[in-house]
Amino acid sequence: MFDLIAKDANLPDGRTADIAVKDGLIAAVEPGITAEAGRTIDAAGSLVTPPFIDPHFHMDATLSLGLPRLNRSGTLLEGIALWGELKPMLTADAIVERALRYCDLAVTQGIGAIRTHADISEPRLVTVEALLRVKELIADYIDLQVVAFPQDGYYRAPGGEDAMARAIDMGVDVVGGIPHFERTMADGARSVEALCRIAAEKGLPVDMHCDETDDPLSRHVETLAAETVRFGLQGRVAGSHLTSMHSMDNYYVSKLIPLMAEAGMHAIPNPLINITLQGRHDTYPKRRGMTRVPELMAAGITVSFGHDCVMDPWYSLGNADMLEVAHMAVHVAQMTSPAAMRQAFEAVTVNSARTLGLEGYGLAPGCKADFVVLQARDPVEAIRLKATRLAVVRRGKVIAETPRRVSRLAIDGRPGTVDAARYAPPAA
Repeated sequence: MFDLIAKDANLPDGRTADIAVKDGLIAAVEPGITAEAGRTIDAAGSLVTPPFIDPHFHMDATLSLGLPRLNRSGTLLEGIALWGELKPMLTADAIVERALRYCDLAVTQGIGAIRTHADISEPRLVTVEALLRVKELIADYIDLQVVAFPQDGYYRAPGGEDAMARAIDMGVDVVGGIPHFERTMADGARSVEALCRIAAEKGLPVDMHCDETDDPLSRHVETLAAETVRFGLQGRVAGSHLTSMHSMDNYYVSKLIPLMAEAGMHAIPNPLINITLQGRHDTYPKRRGMTRVPELMAAGITVSFGHDCVMDPWYSLGNADMLEVAHMAVHVAQMTSPAAMRQAFEAVTVNSARTLGLEGYGLAPGCKADFVVLQARDPVEAIRLKATRLAVVRRGKVIAETPRRVSRLAIDGRPGTVDAARYAPPAA
């Protein structure tokens, strides 16, 4: 007797199987399971995937769009300035309320884990206080990691060094940084060294906003790779954004990417935000800013796509849909071969789980019984359709459901219903 069985599931690797769950864990993944279950989900050939994972988000700012005003220029710097105006007015309760509302939405979209940055340039550290509280409140349905993020600079912001120490004492999970926002390139490099040293001493991973600029001479990722090796942090360091790499010359990149691979670094582009904020000073041709995703993947670097923002000072759109993130990446990076699109799907699932160091993630016996049933037959179709999440399962319990999206058609001589998930040619 199982607690739950998902029947006739298409798995991301192309297999078709039933998934049986017992005591919050996956007990079996094989065709034709005939045992009884407390609940049965008929996937009916739909894709069943491990949960979506968002490796880069700003939950302290989410759903704050319009406070205190809108970002008229659409630039990163105006967004930072707007957030700076809002910070003195922040309360922990308001952050918690907005974050919990966002997490309600995230669950319905099949997100099972989020790494959020908490701005420690707010001297009261209400952001850290709030997000650590949220981490406890949502533990039953979303795994949350909190990054101590010095938005205004580790050295540039008054009291930045002390704020980092206090945030670590409060219990954050990850050390963050923003070297390109320090006053000088030298200070940026110095901050990378200091923050990696702290992470090594405290036994914490590093996730650094790195070179989020169109300036091809912003090369702090090189320093981050070197300090990763120096402090023995291989496999525990992520460089987020990396948009300057979009503008670097090819010769320099041919040196840089192998250095990142040697350091075992993770790369976290944020497609929706990177193409929106970058290139704002260009006329034409206009740069789109997203880093060199196919080249990083080809070098064996784990690339994970983040959502970054939803309805906040930097981005007025978004709905917690990691398939929308992958969909944008496919277009901007021209990853349109079937193999490349599957890589984009992995960048919002298994790659992101690897970046966050999640244990028990996957669709194999012994893994946590966390998965999503999608109205699509395979990962490529899921990206194309930004597929409806028919069921979201957490530890073997269905925690969100959405009816299958089918349109009624009233045209003489044509079918009465249209299901977009049935449209791909058999050979696709």
